[in-house]
Amino acid sequence: MDFADVLRRRRAVRNYLEEPIPRETLERIVARGRRVPSGGFSQGLRLIVVTDAATRGRIAELSDEHEYVAMGFDPWISRAPAHIVIGTREDDYHDRYRQPDKLQEDGTEIHWPVPYWHVDAGAAMMLLMLAAVDEGLAAGVFGVLDWGPIWELLGIPDDVLPVAVVTVGKPAPESRERGSKGRGWRPIDEIVRWERW
Repeated sequence: MDFADVLRRRRAVRNYLEEPIPRETLERIVARGRRVPSGGFSQGLRLIVVTDAATRGRIAELSDEHEYVAMGFDPWISRAPAHIVIGTREDDYHDRYRQPDKLQEDGTEIHWPVPYWHVDAGAAMMLLMLAAVDEGLAAGVFGVLDWGPIWELLGIPDDVLPVAVVTVGKPAPESRERGSKGRGWRPIDEIVRWERW
C-alpha cells in the first residue's frame, strides 16, 4: 500500500472484530512505531503490547468503557484484540541533554520549552496507527484520566509515564455514529499559513 492510501484509510476506529492479531504482525507494527524521531535521539519511548483478553477487559473497566457503552456505543476497548500502551521516560531526555555534546555553553542542560517526551509519544502514536493501517488493520486511540490502576495492573515502572493506548484490530461496523462523522476536515487555508501568520 502506498503512503497516500495509508493516509486515506487512517481513521479512529471504535469497534473491532474479536479476531486475534498474529504476534508477528504486532511485532512489525511496534518495530515501525519505535522508529519515531526523538529529541536528541533520546529514545524515551516505551511500549507495552497487551493481547490477553482478561487484561484488555480490565483496562476497559479502568477506562470507564461502561459509560461509553451506556451511551449506545460499542465496547471497543475490550473488543480490540490488541492494545499498545505508549509510555515515555522523561529521564532519558534529561540524561541525553546532560551529555557533553548537548550541554549549553554554561555547562547546563537546556530549558525545555515544551516536554518533548510528550511530543515524541504523540509522534509514536501516529506511527503505530499508520503501521496498523499498512498491515490492513485499523486503529484507535484513547487516553486515561487516572493511570494509577493501569500502571499497577501492567507493572509499569515508576519512571515511565503512560500517555495513551492505541487499539489495533480488524474493523467492525459501528452501531452508532459518533459526533465527528460527517463533520469533514477544516479547509486547508484555515490550518496552513505560508511564510507568516
